[in-house]
Amino acid sequence: MVSLSRRAFVVGGASIAGGLCVGFRLPSAAADEGQDFVPNAFVRVAPDGAVTLTLHKSEMGQGTHTGLAAILADELDVDVAAVRLEMADEDPAYYLDMGSMGTGGSTSIRYSWGALAQAGATARAMLIAAAARTWKLDPAACRTTPGRVLGPAGHSLGYGELATLAASLPVPENPPRRPPADYRYVGKPTPRVDNLAKVTGHAQFGIDVSLPGLLTAVVLRAPQFGGALDSFDAAAAEKLPGVRAIVAVDAGVGVIADGYWQARRAAQKVTPRWRPAAQALDDAGIAQALDAALEQPGSPARRDGDVDAAVAAAGKTLDATYRLPFLAHACMEPMNATAHVHDGRCDIWAPTQGQTRARDAAAALLGIPRERVAVHTTYLGGGFGRRFEVDFVLDAVALSRAVNAPVKVIWSREDDLAHDFYRPAAVHRLRAALAGDTPTAWQHRIASPSIQTRIRPDTVKDGVDRTVVEGVRELPYAIPNVALDCALVDVGVPVGYWRSVGSSGNAFVVESFVDELAHAVGADPLAFRRRLLEGQPRHRGVLDLAAERAGWGKPLPDGRARGLAVHMSYGSYVAQVVEVEVVDQVPRVRRVVCAIDCGRHVNPDQVAAQMEGGIVYGLTAALHGEVPMADGAAHIGNFDSYPLLRLDAMPQVEVHIVASDAPPGGTGEPGVPPLAPALANALFALTGQRLRSLPLRLA
Repeated sequence: MVSLSRRAFVVGGASIAGGLCVGFRLPSAAADEGQDFVPNAFVRVAPDGAVTLTLHKSEMGQGTHTGLAAILADELDVDVAAVRLEMADEDPAYYLDMGSMGTGGSTSIRYSWGALAQAGATARAMLIAAAARTWKLDPAACRTTPGRVLGPAGHSLGYGELATLAASLPVPENPPRRPPADYRYVGKPTPRVDNLAKVTGHAQFGIDVSLPGLLTAVVLRAPQFGGALDSFDAAAAEKLPGVRAIVAVDAGVGVIADGYWQARRAAQKVTPRWRPAAQALDDAGIAQALDAALEQPGSPARRDGDVDAAVAAAGKTLDATYRLPFLAHACMEPMNATAHVHDGRCDIWAPTQGQTRARDAAAALLGIPRERVAVHTTYLGGGFGRRFEVDFVLDAVALSRAVNAPVKVIWSREDDLAHDFYRPAAVHRLRAALAGDTPTAWQHRIASPSIQTRIRPDTVKDGVDRTVVEGVRELPYAIPNVALDCALVDVGVPVGYWRSVGSSGNAFVVESFVDELAHAVGADPLAFRRRLLEGQPRHRGVLDLAAERAGWGKPLPDGRARGLAVHMSYGSYVAQVVEVEVVDQVPRVRRVVCAIDCGRHVNPDQVAAQMEGGIVYGLTAALHGEVPMADGAAHIGNFDSYPLLRLDAMPQVEVHIVASDAPPGGTGEPGVPPLAPALANALFALTGQRLRSLPLRLA
């Protein structure tokens, strides 16, 4: 074991099977039989020269693993295609800046870049030091080429040949970093490292997990949110072939069988009796509760100047009410997880975004120390925030405990959509004051269910949930008097993080209302925004780029119009221009031009792909997304009642990246928020109808 200074940012060097291992911190746990604990490392160089990167971030299609591998490859000086990838089990060694192990909020690259680059630089410096010691040279006389250290007189040793000696050397505190000019991957298009595994079927998603003796289960859940199981009759189901057990669990009734379809058929024969929920609202009742909350004093989230005085002195005011529906996540891979509770331990295999939450929840359910729970992460067939939850994981844990065998739980598509943690519905009431062609006041009130009250109650301060006001509190426009209030309303519907969280809906409200103000004073929407964004160069930069590339102000064919929007979220600035026409009273988006300033970025191809994916996700929500509620339940079935964007409705998409040396921003989330308002603004320009509710439907 190497004793290391706490001042070192990158710590933890130890010999693993004769190789070199570099991690970021020393976990506090000890190994079995009292031996020194070998650090859970991010970087491992084996004696055969194999370089392994142990990844702490989930891969759900966003390309994180490719980006992290590229960062490491450039600093360590290896070929990115030669880097082996392993997914880390949950461990405090991987918490870094997050305080837990998880993936969300577009943080994977921006929160990990420095740490991975430092780890690569540290490993490279130690390999050079090992070579210099072998050759009795000054390390400054040595250099690297991919996978090898070279000396001044034709010396050459591979990383594998140096690994054992390097592991015995002290860990440098401030290793030299490679000049960016020498990078082969960062900032350049790089093929995805997981492509081959996915196209050949070798990538293991959660639903693919297979273990000896594995059973498969489905769970019957109360139709009402907050409902509970009273009793059930499973006599007919238990007679079916392949059925192993039918048991009550906290979530409802678990049906365990040899295979999925056996469990599903048996579940249809179970007769459960449910206790009703304490609160069972429908759409009208939810709207009434949200509207009523806006009539009461809210919790102040932002106060600039004196809005009341500005409104009283205004020559003109403009009022509007905007409404947002509940939205489902609709991941392509339905919720699933596998667990094996055995010998006082629990192993979990899951497509999860929240490894720490899953581990803690499983330990609490079983009443065992968290150190006796292991969470193994698979690939995720989409996440969008839904897989940060732990309900599907606890299904598997509870049922494995019940039958003392490994159990995989698989949700049906109908289960997945009807028992989601939805993006919150909300009502926004706005008033603006105008003096001539200039807004002097912005009054904004939001009523919404709260995500953080359930997940992070410690972050709800003075009645304000930051996710409810996200994207509004940061209003960038130069309006001297701003008042933002928040009213948190429990309507009995479970809510959670949805791609771009509060910004996903709040950008629609803000950017649509800004468009209303521009129209009210007879101003061009682009020019109006540019004037109010004086002093906001990154907002203006993406606006100008998107508008220029879209041909803003140039004539379009008859029956088409453009709209635009700009929004900052997760450290990135995105503007989009949407070109739309109406066919049989249905909006058809023909073109989307997107500009993003995400600061320094690793892979421009991946940035573009994330913007394209965000546009598809945002367009699906803008045109189709809503989850109707009736009698305290989601009235939703499969994709027939929650349609996704189809291929024939996909617009032409162009993505333009602003060159920037600013700190890295996110890309997984920020492509979603500007789409809905840009589309709504285009529809107003085309039809004269100002649509203030989502999804967008023309009269």
